[in-house]
Amino acid sequence: MSKENSTEKMKAKDYQVAGNHYDTGGIQPIEYIQANGLNFCEGNVVKYVTRWKHKGGIDDLRKAAHYLQFLVEENS
Repeated sequence: MSKENSTEKMKAKDYQVAGNHYDTGGIQPIEYIQANGLNFCEGNVVKYVTRWKHKGGIDDLRKAAHYLQFLVEENS
C-alpha cells in the first residue's frame, strides 16, 4: 500500500506531511491551537515557537515575533 493510500484512512492529526518536527512534544500544535480557540496569528506563534529547534531555527523565532507584532498592533 502506498503512503498516500495509507494516510487516506488516518485522521489528519495522526500523521504529519513533510517532516517530523512536531513529534517531540506531548501534543501537536494544531491540537493546542484548536483546543484553545486561537486565531490565525496566535496559532502561528504557537506553531513557530514549537518547531524552531527542530526545523527553521532562528528564522522560525523571527516568524513568531512577526506574528506577535501583528497581535500587538491589532490590540493596541
